[in-house]
Amino acid sequence: MRPEVRKGLFFRRARQRAERYLQEPDKLRGLVERASRKASERVSALGPLRERLAACFRLIKAYGQGRYRTIPWNSVLILVAAVVYFVMPIDAVPDFILGLGLLDDAALLGWALKTFQSDIDVFLAWEREQEEQP
Repeated sequence: MRPEVRKGLFFRRARQRAERYLQEPDKLRGLVERASRKASERVSALGPLRERLAACFRLIKAYGQGRYRTIPWNSVLILVAAVVYFVMPIDAVPDFILGLGLLDDAALLGWALKTFQSDIDVFLAWEREQEEQP
């Protein structure tokens, strides 16, 4: 992931939107639903990111519902910003540019998922514990 994308105008906008989404749980849930639909439509483009991305979506949803808060604010903010960037139709490389439009989205998502993998792993452990409880 090129640093200029993370520091660029479109990601700054995505981060600002992420802050607003995190303040409004209903809108956050809608964001996750839109991102899930887009990810389902772009399965081949996302490849190995799919499973980690699905876990990220569940983490964000649980955070928005107030069920899971064991994550640093900056981590959840950047994960949500990456999801916002993913669903934005116009970003550094617009999605309508066939073949390239999802490349920057996937690169940014890959960077965020890798950078915050330990936070996602903690969430996955918490999720397993929740399933084991009666």
